[in-house]
Amino acid sequence: MKSEVFQMHPKNATQIQLNLTSDLRKWRAFLAIAELGSLTHAAIFLGTSQSHLSRHLNSLERDCKTRLFNRTGRGLTLSDVGLRIFPIVKDLLSDAEQLETEIHGDALEPAGLVTLGLLPSIASAIALRLFERVRERYPAIQLKVQEGSSGQVEELLTGTRVDIGILYRYSDLPLEGEQALARIDSYLVGPPGDRLTSATAIPFSSLHGLPFILPSAPNGLRAALDRLSRLNHISLNAVIEADSLPLMRAGVADSGLYTVLPIHAVWSQIQENRLQAVKIISPEVKRIVSMVLSRKKGPARAVSAVAKEITKIIEDQRREGMWDQIGDGD
Repeated sequence: MKSEVFQMHPKNATQIQLNLTSDLRKWRAFLAIAELGSLTHAAIFLGTSQSHLSRHLNSLERDCKTRLFNRTGRGLTLSDVGLRIFPIVKDLLSDAEQLETEIHGDALEPAGLVTLGLLPSIASAIALRLFERVRERYPAIQLKVQEGSSGQVEELLTGTRVDIGILYRYSDLPLEGEQALARIDSYLVGPPGDRLTSATAIPFSSLHGLPFILPSAPNGLRAALDRLSRLNHISLNAVIEADSLPLMRAGVADSGLYTVLPIHAVWSQIQENRLQAVKIISPEVKRIVSMVLSRKKGPARAVSAVAKEITKIIEDQRREGMWDQIGDGD
C-alpha cells in the first residue's frame, strides 16, 4: 500500500515569528532604561540588580544584532534604532498587559493606568470628584489626566495616548460610537454686579461690540460664535485671545471683560459670587459633551469602570443643575 504524507496548511493560519518578542522581560528592561536613562535607576524601578539588568540589555542587543543605546558619561540614550522601535515596544507591552488583564479579568478587580483626555472646562468640573470616587471604589486603578482643546483630545485618541476622551461636539447628535453625556447651553459670563449678565436670558445680538476674552482659532466655540455673528450681522470684539480657562475667568473677574462659556466651567465661581452668567438665546449656542473610548488601548476593564463613574458623576451634577438633560431624541 502506498503511503502518502499530507502537510496541512490552514488557510487562515497566521504565520508569526517570535524570535525577538518571546521574552517580554527584556523589552520591559529596554523600556525602563529608555525612560529613566540609567541602568541604576531602571534596576531600582524594576526591583532587580544592575548587573542582572545589564545582562538583559546585552542579550537583547545580541538578539537584535545592533546597539539599542548609546553609552555616555551621563548614562544611556537611545540609538537611532532604539528611537525608532521605542513606540512599538511601548505598544507591545501595553497590548501584553491588556491580554493578561483580559485572560484573568474575571478573577481580578479592575486595575491599571487609565489616561483621560479632557477639555479644561470638563476637567475643572469632574476631575477631582472622579479621582475621589475611583480611589474609593477601585484602588488598583491609577488615573492620569491630559488637558487640551477638542482637536488636541481627538489627536490624543487617534495616537492612542489616552483611553477616554471627553470633548464638545457642535451638532445635534454625537458621532457614531460616541456617548452623549449632556447637552449644554452657552452663557455670557461677566463680573459680579454686571447689568447685562444679571438678566434671566440675553439675545445673541446683545453680544455686539462687547469687549471679549475668547479662545483663539481653531477652536470649536470660537468657530460657532464667528459663524453665528456673521449670520446675525454683528461683530464680536475679542480684545484678548486666550486658550487658558483660568485666564479667561480672571479676565472677566478682574478686567471687566466678557466671555462665553458653559455654566459648568464657571459653576464654583458663580456659587462664590466671583462671576455671574446669563444664558444666550435667539439663537442658542448649544453643544454636546461627548465621551469617546479609544479602541486601541486598555486595560479594558479599568477603562470601562472609569467610564461608568464619569457617567454617574455627570448624572449627579445634572441633578444639581450643572448640566442640561439629554432628551430621548438626542
